[in-house]
Amino acid sequence: MAFYICLISAAFFLIGAAAAQQTKPAPHDDGPPVIVQPGAPGQSGKVLTPASAAIKPRSPVEADVAFMQGMIMHHSQAVEMTELLRTRGYSKDLLEFGKRISISQSDEIKYMKQWLTDRGQSVEMQMDMGGMKMDAKDMKEMPLMPGMLTPKQMEALEKASGPAFDHLFLTGMIQHHTGALIMVQDLFDTPGAGQDAVLFDFATDVDNTQTAEIKIMQGMLSKEKQ
Repeated sequence: MAFYICLISAAFFLIGAAAAQQTKPAPHDDGPPVIVQPGAPGQSGKVLTPASAAIKPRSPVEADVAFMQGMIMHHSQAVEMTELLRTRGYSKDLLEFGKRISISQSDEIKYMKQWLTDRGQSVEMQMDMGGMKMDAKDMKEMPLMPGMLTPKQMEALEKASGPAFDHLFLTGMIQHHTGALIMVQDLFDTPGAGQDAVLFDFATDVDNTQTAEIKIMQGMLSKEKQ
């Protein structure tokens, strides 16, 4: 009888030990996974830290940086135009359309600034003045990006109201959007530019979105004539 009790006790001991081994975490679960970079033929691999293994943003070329800095300035004027629409516009449909432009372009300004910051670039467009780099905000005569309204056009927009404002807004924003399409095309036409995948997707989205919005605004202008 004592012999059978010993056997039963031994069986329970083995079962308990097996269960303990199953619940014990495997050694590789104690830390982050090890990343090994294969070495050259005949050489051992190199263990990478999470920081060194992270994919770094592609270094932008000068045209990439100029595009983003210029588009920030470009978008800023469009947002300024939509702010005037809130108080001087007439059409409710145009007001709602302007709100969408304001929201999307304000978000895109934040996105472009972050893209530049992540790559160690200034968010302000810089001008080369005799070998000296100056931010555009420090220049009295800030160069206009393609399609941007001139000071006289902006002054006329600020003074208008009602249906006259709506007409100036639509014609001005179509001009503005067309300029943005030119900027995208110039970027892609520049050798070596637009190769950053994030920038390529952004510029393509700007092209598609503003092309569609131009068609909407052209339709609104057509209704004015009816």
